[in-house]
Amino acid sequence: MNDQILHLRIALALLAIEDLIPGYMEIQEDKVISNGNVAVCIIDEEGTVYGRMYGNDKARKRQSYKIAWTKASQVWLTGVKTGDYEKLVFNNIVDENANGIDAPDLIGWQGGQPLTLSDGTKLSVGFSGFRGVSDLEIVIKAFKKI
Repeated sequence: MNDQILHLRIALALLAIEDLIPGYMEIQEDKVISNGNVAVCIIDEEGTVYGRMYGNDKARKRQSYKIAWTKASQVWLTGVKTGDYEKLVFNNIVDENANGIDAPDLIGWQGGQPLTLSDGTKLSVGFSGFRGVSDLEIVIKAFKKI
């Protein structure tokens, strides 16, 4: 995919996420986690990083982005959803350091996932700020909207 087109698609996905956040804020279990201070990090196959923080609390947005980046970078290294990769490591299916991730940096929370766009472009995405199931879902919905 042309870099300009990819940048545009990601920008549109980031706007779609912004549009979806209010709906997730209506779910009490999601609202209490970060009160809408959420973040997304997207890494393309070449390692270009895209991201956005949403909300009003700078410190909380920073923390959410740190987690989103950790999720996205783990997926970028492994090609596996964050929660699934943790299971592989702790069940000794994958060696703890097999992909360059030391145990203290391993993130098992849901919210990191590989995405393949319709043209075959692969992205590694991390979202943080809601429940793990919502973190995964909001990204899928945003990319489907574009």
